[in-house]
Amino acid sequence: MSNALKELGGYIEAKRSDCVLGWEIAHGELNVDVALSNIAGLVEFLKTDQTCAFSTLVDITAVDYPERAKRFDVVYHFLSMYQNHRIRLRVGVREEDMVPSITEIHPAANWFEREVFDMFGILFSGHPDLRRILTDYGFRGYPLRKDFPTTGYTEVRYDEVQKRVVYEPVKLVQEYRQFDFMSPWEGAEYILPGDEKEAK
Repeated sequence: MSNALKELGGYIEAKRSDCVLGWEIAHGELNVDVALSNIAGLVEFLKTDQTCAFSTLVDITAVDYPERAKRFDVVYHFLSMYQNHRIRLRVGVREEDMVPSITEIHPAANWFEREVFDMFGILFSGHPDLRRILTDYGFRGYPLRKDFPTTGYTEVRYDEVQKRVVYEPVKLVQEYRQFDFMSPWEGAEYILPGDEKEAK
């Protein structure tokens, strides 16, 4: 399998040297670093070329590296059921960059790209309907960015008086902020059933 992937990596690099920045085999999968401007062209090549035949888009996601100039890696996973291969494409993206949409090539990319936009705030140019898909319409921020607070910015609750859902800024009580890292079983003031046997 590894030899077949090495041949495939060399083949893709030779055929599309305009797109491929580098490649490696890790954990039994071919990983290819791709230039941002040429991602759509490479995806189309991988789908239509008979040697590759990566006809199935499995997933699109992203990884946040706040310390880098190219803060995000947008990661594409494809499967070739014809050749029994998997490939991972990785594109480095700055916070202000727009990633070309691949919905024209793989219609399944529609919701994946919307999810990446919703979770990371990465924009896809040419997407037919780029709007949030998992969070609420008025949601502020992007939950999978490393600088997003774990508590979020707002909390949602149903108000009995107003008979509707209300949004409020998150208010943390001081007890929530202090962690003693003690085991939940140590220092407990209650006795669990069966604990009385140990005391005898």
